[in-house]
Amino acid sequence: MNEPDIYIGIMSGTSIDCVDAVAVTFSDGKINIIGSHSESISAQLKLDILCLCEPGTDSIALYAETDNILGELFARAALNLMTQLDIKPSQVAAIGSHGQTVRHQPPTKVNGFSLQIGNPNLIAARTKCAVVADFRRADMALGGQGAPLVPAFHQRFFHAENSHRVIINIGGIANVTLLGGKDQCSGFDTGPGNMLLDAWCFKHKAQIYDDKGAWAATGNISKPLLNRLKKHPFFSMEAPKSTGREDFNLLWLEQQPGALSLKPEDVQATLTALTAETIADAIADLTQSFDDIFVCGGGVFNTQLINHLNQSLCESHQSAVKSTLDIGLDPKWVEACAFAWLAGRRIENKTGNLPAVTGASQPAVLGGLYLP
Repeated sequence: MNEPDIYIGIMSGTSIDCVDAVAVTFSDGKINIIGSHSESISAQLKLDILCLCEPGTDSIALYAETDNILGELFARAALNLMTQLDIKPSQVAAIGSHGQTVRHQPPTKVNGFSLQIGNPNLIAARTKCAVVADFRRADMALGGQGAPLVPAFHQRFFHAENSHRVIINIGGIANVTLLGGKDQCSGFDTGPGNMLLDAWCFKHKAQIYDDKGAWAATGNISKPLLNRLKKHPFFSMEAPKSTGREDFNLLWLEQQPGALSLKPEDVQATLTALTAETIADAIADLTQSFDDIFVCGGGVFNTQLINHLNQSLCESHQSAVKSTLDIGLDPKWVEACAFAWLAGRRIENKTGNLPAVTGASQPAVLGGLYLP
């Protein structure tokens, strides 16, 4: 009997819009996507998750209930994908489930913590597959940020000899991976990606995201508001650094002087500029040029955001972005593929973090293993 060689990655990001599942195999240093599937997150479940993200609205009971509901949803995403592709549990080496982040506090003077929910025991029981979850805390136990974790995957599959590349991942939070020509790799979060854009759009348009940035395109950027937003202390921090909803949220936005007096579409335009310019600023601060800049994540489909990002990169004499599709991987599935790969690293008892990225004191095998 052949050894199981299929890995399934399950990803639910900071934007809390859907659960992505992807089935892949790895061979000869390449990744092959067999198929993919997405499950929507209901409005009530999203509200419960957001309550868990906010001190004062959370509770132990809500945590436990939502942990199980998400576990069932992640299992359903995996099972629907397996049914769609006629994959049997015996063919699956492991499912890598990132989980839904509800709190992320990077280490400062005290130990940090990062909490993801989506009961992996339920996923294992429902799918009859081994599950790897809880990827971040082993890194944090060694003093690391626990994020971003995708740069190790970027290094493995997007590195090119004698070429300097940037990989920009625009999910709820945006991060960059810097790939040098001799296996050099560093990376960090740059700030909000789609998170504020989605939240503001949902509040004012009752839409979970601004499709292609069309609403933002109707507004005008407020330079005073943009300048105030860019004064957030996170942007001036040195790497390694990571961030989340604790730093960038609607309450923070609405507390900025003048934010609520602007037209909603002008705020959306300004938030689009914030994401684009802080990514470009982070790259410009590196004081070096790159041969290629590739982008992945949901933000790649926001035309207005990508146009503004290219404009900002041009101003700092960097090249325009390309899609990771140009180097072999659909930008929509990169992050889910990363956690499928990290599951494989755990099954093989190999390290998955990059201390140069996270700040951990040493490499670590990431994730806990949950058996059916």
